[in-house]
Amino acid sequence: MQVNTSSTLTVLHDGQFWVGICEQRDGSRYGACRFVFGPEPKDEEVLAFVCRHWDRLDFRMRDEGDAAENGSASVGARNPKRAQREARKTLEAARRGVGTKAQQALSAAYEERKDERRSNARELREAEERRAFELRTLKRKRKHRGH
Repeated sequence: MQVNTSSTLTVLHDGQFWVGICEQRDGSRYGACRFVFGPEPKDEEVLAFVCRHWDRLDFRMRDEGDAAENGSASVGARNPKRAQREARKTLEAARRGVGTKAQQALSAAYEERKDERRSNARELREAEERRAFELRTLKRKRKHRGH
């Protein structure tokens, strides 16, 4: 079995910083990530970046068909206002244009990280609430001890 892997690095100015768009295609899988250089990088700096950091980049590889799918896997009763918002969002996206494949991959990776960040924050908040509840019950037990 032969797997073709190709990688590209595009350095561009986004209006404020010089950014590198790193793309990687591995067979039927595609991933992209973004790296901010800051000031305009020299050729030597770009080469040093590729040599030192390329293997540690988080490309968030996904199959070619997954890029078009949305993350909603639940099929049940939906809030009609949410469905209306999502339909409006889809229409606006279609009117604006799809963007490049790298932009789509970066957007999908950003959404994944956002979901991970939200779930981690939720877990931390719930753990803190459990800890506070345990402290309250312990304090209540100490208060009633010996009566």
